[in-house]
Amino acid sequence: MQCDAKFDFLTRKHHCRRCGKCFCDKCCGQKVALPRMCFVDPVRQCSACALVSRKEAEFFDKQLRVLLSGERRGAGRGARAVAACPEVVSPSISRIPAEAGATFLVTFGNSEKSETMVCRLSNNQRYLLLDGDSHHEIEVAHISTVQILTEGFPAGGGNARATGMSLQYSIPGSEGMTQLKLTAGEDANGSRRPSTVWLVAMHKAAKLLCESRDQ
Repeated sequence: MQCDAKFDFLTRKHHCRRCGKCFCDKCCGQKVALPRMCFVDPVRQCSACALVSRKEAEFFDKQLRVLLSGERRGAGRGARAVAACPEVVSPSISRIPAEAGATFLVTFGNSEKSETMVCRLSNNQRYLLLDGDSHHEIEVAHISTVQILTEGFPAGGGNARATGMSLQYSIPGSEGMTQLKLTAGEDANGSRRPSTVWLVAMHKAAKLLCESRDQ
């Protein structure tokens, strides 16, 4: 049992639909949407799981489309459908052009040479895709650490600006960790905004991934 309640005919056990553990009604009385497990309607969850599920719902609505297609309009509903059931690819998402994503200067390992590449999340949300003169696919499940790189503070105060991202991941069959550094690059219009927005979305995705692993 996961709470201190004494269960009897009046005090019933309730299972959290996310973690599967047993709670009393007070500890497991929240009904929250759970699209990642393909529930159509909101379902009963414990307090800890409900908090993570709400964060995921916000992520699906706001940040997922950015990771899939870059800072574009009109992909939100399709992105939500893929997030709910990754095995079912929404037509609107499957039509995302190959050039969709954000532009970065990418450095692998300890190399001093950077390559300009377009980065985005795969349609099934399982791989980080990097396309430039070469092509790389990094399995999201194998990413162990993510750090957002920032610089300075804007005039008048506020948060530091995201300029890049450093991550470590493992490659199946290889020993040790591989490091990757992404530095925000300019798009065709000379703007770094798309890559900055992508970095913020990726950071939120990494936090959700860590919270899910800790459950």
